[in-house]
Amino acid sequence: MLVVTTENVPGHTVERVLGQVFGIVVRSRGIGGNITAALRSLGGGEIKEYTEMLEDARKSAIDRLVENAHAMGANAVVMMRFDSSEVGQTMSEVVAFGTAVVLREG
Repeated sequence: MLVVTTENVPGHTVERVLGQVFGIVVRSRGIGGNITAALRSLGGGEIKEYTEMLEDARKSAIDRLVENAHAMGANAVVMMRFDSSEVGQTMSEVVAFGTAVVLREG
């Protein structure tokens, strides 16, 4: 399935707009990861444990977005975006959202 951040796809026409679609993931680092990340934060720089967690969460959110779009009968998602927030003090929520469409060539 094609997932793009643009409104249009060159060489394709939107045949039908099926509506909004999203994929959501809430993740938390384990106690060991949180302790390691806290120690790294004292020295400054990138916190690799959190970077990896958020990269994985984004990939999972896109996978869920694609599953939901497919269930709606879409063959593409346009205007895909991410949003994220904190849930409590130890969890991160990542949402991938966009518009499910049926594209045709031409």
